[in-house]
Amino acid sequence: MNFKNIKHTFLSNSILSILILFLFSILFYSCTNPFAPKLSDKPINAGMYGDQRTIEGVFQNFKTSYLYKDTIAYGRLLSPDFVFIYRNYDKGVDASWGRDQDMISTAGLFNASQALELVWNDIIVSSGDSSLMDISRGFNLTITFNPYDIIRLQGRVNVRIRRDSTDIWRIIRWRDESNY
Repeated sequence: MNFKNIKHTFLSNSILSILILFLFSILFYSCTNPFAPKLSDKPINAGMYGDQRTIEGVFQNFKTSYLYKDTIAYGRLLSPDFVFIYRNYDKGVDASWGRDQDMISTAGLFNASQALELVWNDIIVSSGDSSLMDISRGFNLTITFNPYDIIRLQGRVNVRIRRDSTDIWRIIRWRDESNY
């Protein structure tokens, strides 16, 4: 075999290899994997979340975060200086905790339950201005831990919300006025 034949064989094999590699590349990039579909451009349940620039949007987002057990959406509702206040009837005193403890507590509830259903009742009292509001409202909460362990609560909350610099209302105080 002479040099010319070796060169011709080498070039033919190289061109053939490049062509096969090119065809496989096109085939690989043009295929879609049915087990890994394209991600949607729309957020999941986008229509379920409210506009947090409105007070009703805050309550809608609270309800939806419980329905979907969405700690990210729940966290967006709370101001960094958030305080949760409840009555400790055993000790006869009010007790409280901050945002971090509330996020841990809520995540625990979300993880422990199979389903959560929150229904907001009518607003009882509402006072404030365009940057700070106090709202008192009743609610019904159904917590399903399993089909045989379902808790139904009726309660009332006194919420203070504040509009931040981005025009978003955030909860700064949640006073649970329920007696259970």
